[in-house]
Amino acid sequence: MNTEQALRGKVAIVTGSSRGIGAAIARELARYGASVAVNYRSSAAAAARVAAACREYGARALAFQADIADPEAVEKLFAAVEESLGPVEILVNNAGTGLRRLVVETTDAEWHQLIAVNLSGAFYCSRRALGSMIRRRWGRIINIASVFGLTGAAYEAAYAAAKGGLIAFTKSLAREVGSAGITVNAVAPGPVESDMLREGLSPEELAALAAEIPSGRLGKPEDIARACVFLASPAASFINGQVLCLDGGWLP
Repeated sequence: MNTEQALRGKVAIVTGSSRGIGAAIARELARYGASVAVNYRSSAAAAARVAAACREYGARALAFQADIADPEAVEKLFAAVEESLGPVEILVNNAGTGLRRLVVETTDAEWHQLIAVNLSGAFYCSRRALGSMIRRRWGRIINIASVFGLTGAAYEAAYAAAKGGLIAFTKSLAREVGSAGITVNAVAPGPVESDMLREGLSPEELAALAAEIPSGRLGKPEDIARACVFLASPAASFINGQVLCLDGGWLP
């Protein structure tokens, strides 16, 4: 596969891509030829920098504000992207939020927010993207889940529940739309160097976590980004309804 041209002419939305894993995915898609919509909720300046980095590869890239937990905002987002870049053919549902807390200490508002961003947002965006994908009989939906969505985790029950739901959504949607030339897959990262991880763990805890990983390090956002480019490429056309764990061998 000529990877440098693999996604030329395709239009991609990466939700929550003003920083971290999402930003790396946006840049990598642009590097392989895709036009990229960099979605952000509140970090306009950071999103603009990511879009500018994408354009350095010669790709078209623009930043678009939308809270993907709001279905009306999702409709406006897709309309704006379609007007500026064209029909969306690659959707990466990356936007997410975490919470490290015991269930008995988790409020209703925190629970609803986790579900809204991590699960409902992916549902709203996928539903909106499918119209043009089905008409064109080609599409790639890639959901950024978590290994905790497969294994569960103490202090992470709400987050794990949302990501587990995203994995079930991935597998179910793949069965619905596979015959239309659309693949739906999930990437389930383990510990990745990111603001979310640094905000939840001390430097000592991060070092101890890295020592548990057989590969000897934490994941990098670019590790996740490269997997997404592969799943979006023609080389992955027969991969559908799968969960790709990227954890350096951390979990069995």
